[in-house]
Amino acid sequence: MVSEETKPKKQRDEECIINCLPGELIERIFLKLPVSTLLRCTGVCEQWHKIIRDPQFVTSHLQHAPRYALLFFPQESVLGEPHPADAILIDEAWSPSTYAVPVIGPDDFLCGSCNGLLCLYTKSSTLKITNLATGEFLHLEKPVKNLRGDHFLFYNFGFHPLTKEYKITHFLGDSVEGRPRPHNNNRFSVIQVYTLGDEKWRDIKTPEALSLNCVKNSGAVTIDGTLYWLIEDMVASWQHAVMTFDLCEESFAQIQLPATKPEDFAGGGSRRYWIREMDGKVCVATAQTCPSLPRRLVGKLQIWELENKKEQRWSQKYNVQYSPDYIPGPNLVYGDKIILQRRDGNLYSYELLGENFNTKLYVYKKTAIARMPKQREGWELKKWKAWEHQLSENERMWSDTHRDEHKGTERA
Repeated sequence: MVSEETKPKKQRDEECIINCLPGELIERIFLKLPVSTLLRCTGVCEQWHKIIRDPQFVTSHLQHAPRYALLFFPQESVLGEPHPADAILIDEAWSPSTYAVPVIGPDDFLCGSCNGLLCLYTKSSTLKITNLATGEFLHLEKPVKNLRGDHFLFYNFGFHPLTKEYKITHFLGDSVEGRPRPHNNNRFSVIQVYTLGDEKWRDIKTPEALSLNCVKNSGAVTIDGTLYWLIEDMVASWQHAVMTFDLCEESFAQIQLPATKPEDFAGGGSRRYWIREMDGKVCVATAQTCPSLPRRLVGKLQIWELENKKEQRWSQKYNVQYSPDYIPGPNLVYGDKIILQRRDGNLYSYELLGENFNTKLYVYKKTAIARMPKQREGWELKKWKAWEHQLSENERMWSDTHRDEHKGTERA
């Protein structure tokens, strides 16, 4: 680091002027900068480092930052072509970003995301918490090693706004005596909880044994510090209810679904249900299956929103005419648009207008994701190649800019 004595007088004067600005003004300027720029600013001086690393500033910057949707592609084979796990960011205008997401490994599965952090399920004995903006990550031991029946859908990741704590939850299958497997995939009576910073998993008993298949088939979401998932309730009109787990109190509660029975399509089969987050709200979607092809849907996809949690009041938000060409379930609703995945592996986004959607906007092709080369050892390297090239280009540009500025200062 260059000492104060060796710095040119003009540079010392400029730094003095900057540091004479009120701290509040500097902070307001920093709030408008992207994270990548802020990280470089931390090395300018001690005052800037202190402002940027302050937890309150980090929270404020997060609140002011533009919101992005993350489209995650798990590792799979599409039309016979293998593809590693990857993701793209979608901005408020629904334009796909060119920003690479290098923190996601080729075999990772997404368990949850909040405040720019991702929780990724790996095939090893660890989970991975990553910072999307900085690229930093840490590995956490899974609660049970070598669990044959374990699944990434049994893990969730959330943040409680009051305690400011991040927690990972895991639905643990019940033990079955006399079975070769230590746990089964049918019921669970324990939720395991890990608080970031505690370095240990804790077991929280559920009020009763609950269906693990419901979790796997319908999903689970964490919103405003509460985990939501569907449970069986055969006496209810939907034959399901919503169970909640408060991340602060670590307590359970149950929410009834709408009393109105979903309108069935003539000739349709049994219903499927999904729980999703849409615009920060808890939503439940339902549609009928095709009797001859249970993996396909017919009729309309009805989406209900939980308007009032305390009063357990629901309202029907969307009524989408579904096509059997799409994979069951809403993939993502963001703003006034919905993304659905076709069986050819492509994603289509549509505008939601009134009771139906009708305007095709974009097609996101899975073939745009990096392909796996013949040698598995090169798979991950191929994925990083473009990102590393861009990173080196950025570093070269920053170096050239710094050199030119330094030369200009010396001439002055």
